[in-house]
Amino acid sequence: MAQAAAGKRNWFAIWVSVAVVVVVALVIGLVVWMNNVSSGPGAQPSSSNINTDTGAISFGSGPDVVDTYVDFMCPYCGQFEKTEGDTIKQLISENKITLNLHPVTILDRASQGTKFSSRSASAMFAIAEADPANAYAFMAAMYQNQPQESTPGLTDDQIVSIAKQAGVNVTSDLEQAITSGKYIKFAQSKGLPQGAQGTPTLLVNGKNVPVTYNPQTDIVANLKG
Repeated sequence: MAQAAAGKRNWFAIWVSVAVVVVVALVIGLVVWMNNVSSGPGAQPSSSNINTDTGAISFGSGPDVVDTYVDFMCPYCGQFEKTEGDTIKQLISENKITLNLHPVTILDRASQGTKFSSRSASAMFAIAEADPANAYAFMAAMYQNQPQESTPGLTDDQIVSIAKQAGVNVTSDLEQAITSGKYIKFAQSKGLPQGAQGTPTLLVNGKNVPVTYNPQTDIVANLKG
């Protein structure tokens, strides 16, 4: 009888151990899943002009490729747009370049907790998806209305207003995408290219070009055509 009782206790202990292992595995799986959800790219824009792997928004279809990495809170990016934007826009219209615009979010720390860089980048992706024809005009308008660093930045409603003034067709769905920060996680999952130190970062045909704020030196001189 003693042996039978001991056997039952052993089997009970074994099943308890198995149950504990299963519970632990389930908990670990849940934690991993929650971490993936919280740190994943979230909703991704779906449009032929947006590369979801690189986070690039494409304008034009010229043979030379220009990549710019910009942050809407970055004053140097504002200066870059002011000094080189017209040349870039002209090269796009003349079908000489393809511009890959990469909105990044490295200056969230400079907007008093409002995450302006992330919100504005998310809005850029939302507009590029919904109204690609007017996305470049929105980008330029954002720099024309650029807030200073270490301020809260623009509100979501102000971003919507700028989009409308830039000619963007702001439907109710697009407005919701902007004000809800639909693509914030996606924007935050992208970053600067290897070796880059900050924004603006400029690549012409894959070559990192130091920004001098002279478009003839920075861009035109590095084109193949």
